Amino acid sequence: MHHLHGYKIIFVLLGLLWLTHDARSQIGAKDNYNFRDFQKKPYYFGINVGFNRSGYKLGQSGFFINNDSIRVTEGKSEFGLNMHMITNLKLGDYFDFRFLPGFSFAQRGFEFTQVESNTVITRNIESVFFEMPFHIRFKSAPYKDKRMFVVAGLKYSYDVQTNSKSRRALIKIAPHDFQYEVGIGMQMFYPYFIFSPELKFSRGLGNILIYEKNRNEARVLENVVSQIFTISFNFEG
Repeated sequence: MHHLHGYKIIFVLLGLLWLTHDARSQIGAKDNYNFRDFQKKPYYFGINVGFNRSGYKLGQSGFFINNDSIRVTEGKSEFGLNMHMITNLKLGDYFDFRFLPGFSFAQRGFEFTQVESNTVITRNIESVFFEMPFHIRFKSAPYKDKRMFVVAGLKYSYDVQTNSKSRRALIKIAPHDFQYEVGIGMQMFYPYFIFSPELKFSRGLGNILIYEKNRNEARVLENVVSQIFTISFNFEG
């Protein structure tokens, strides 16, 4: 919950910056030299690279209340890398449709605190996701070859390194996941490319836990939902 509140604060602060930036847009319209060249293109391509912090939001089951072996269950977040291609189609002066297929390398896991020994047991899950995000982006008016934007959409991901069929895995996670994504960023127009730093939050739409009735670590969980915070850098042209 603390991470989620932090994301909301970041989005609100950047949103205020965007509104302030947009209010001054008409003043600097004559300074948008590089922007005018890119504005003529109906579509363009690029690459996206960045860092992610992936984790899980956990829901406890009824078994957790009465069990005598596990006292606390928590999701564990770790850092990873993203690499995507970018296809951007203009929908007028202020909207874009974006498709960003690519790969995400992530590690996340679970922490269980035992009742008797108070020992914390960690179960890590390493994943390689093939991802297909579809986004709609809304952009502000340009100001001195810069413009703010907000983005929202849906993403399908498949874990190529899934543990769903492993006999040794104590907690199995489904390889398929659908998520919603929201983010904010800034476009900076240069003579030969557009550079865009971007902050984005992703949240799973469904339960990805594969229930295992013979393992206490899985039985204490009712549902598991993906939760990802991403800082990425877009290079387009």
